[in-house]
Amino acid sequence: MKPALLLAALLLSTPARADWKPIEKIDTYAVSGESAEQLYLSIGEKGPVVGTAGNARRVIAHTFFKLTWQRDYQPQGGACVLKTARPKLIITYTLPKPAGKLGSALQTRWDTFAAGLIAHEKVHGTGIVDMVDKIVAFSTGLTAQNDPGCKKVRAELTAYLDQLSKAQRQDSRDFDKLEFGRDGNMLKLIAAFLGGG
Repeated sequence: MKPALLLAALLLSTPARADWKPIEKIDTYAVSGESAEQLYLSIGEKGPVVGTAGNARRVIAHTFFKLTWQRDYQPQGGACVLKTARPKLIITYTLPKPAGKLGSALQTRWDTFAAGLIAHEKVHGTGIVDMVDKIVAFSTGLTAQNDPGCKKVRAELTAYLDQLSKAQRQDSRDFDKLEFGRDGNMLKLIAAFLGGG
């Protein structure tokens, strides 16, 4: 059974952001082998585990994000205004890395494979950043009348976040379905790595 990449994000362009920037990190896990096949089997044995206990599986690579907020809710008369919403977004890409030195031909194949993996994961990262940009745009200046405790504003924001999160996950699944489908980029990348093409 071939490992599959985690369904992580949207394939969308990212608008310019004036006042915040995501933090991107790369974590690696060690794989070993003296051939493409051995390295790929090692990925299957050591790749990150995703999903819940009954649904857990190993994947080739993984995009994870942690998102926290600084929000400034301001009561104005009887209304509530969300003046600012500043995100702190940390995106972590987990990727395989050979533990030992590879022969030059195998290293060339690995480099091409690794470049394709990070390119795929970066699309997930771009989708996550786009989602956060949408949250910032929606949040900033969000106002509710007759809301001195800012409960209505928070409820409206929570409902929007839920809707956006579901859409992001669906777009992510659609993207990976395309990438891993017939003639998809990821299947071609794996086949080229294993076949030496």
